[in-house]
Amino acid sequence: MGIIVNRTAPDIGFADLLTQLGIFKDRDDPDAANIEEIRIHLGGPVETGRGFVLHSSDYFLENATLPIAEDVCLTATLDILRAIADGSGPHEAILALGYAGWAPTQLETEIQANGWLHGPADPAILFDDDVDSKYDRALAKIGVDPGMLSINAGHA
Repeated sequence: MGIIVNRTAPDIGFADLLTQLGIFKDRDDPDAANIEEIRIHLGGPVETGRGFVLHSSDYFLENATLPIAEDVCLTATLDILRAIADGSGPHEAILALGYAGWAPTQLETEIQANGWLHGPADPAILFDDDVDSKYDRALAKIGVDPGMLSINAGHA
């Protein structure tokens, strides 16, 4: 599975989502007025009603948090949303609705066919609010000039 981190959901705010999930009674709940808004991302086309929080490793729930990289974890429970809402959650986090998915061996086959560029996770890019430049910064991080990319692939 993968999570898209450079597309945001323009029509829903964090407090609105917490209200829909029953964490707040309603949008006028005093606790809802005091939370820090985090941007909600469109994580992918699969199960768009399901939420995933990519976050810094300073927050960990036993049997719920999956380490992704040295400084990045994934948690998909209401507990992390409650923790973010009350200020006890991770220092850095993005909430994604949905994910991208592949059938068994499909992604490996696409990588072998040069269908993907990949590099190490970079929290500075991942958690940055400048979503519009994430793609270009990620390419630059692995030394790729987007102007030099071609639609034709092959093996050297």
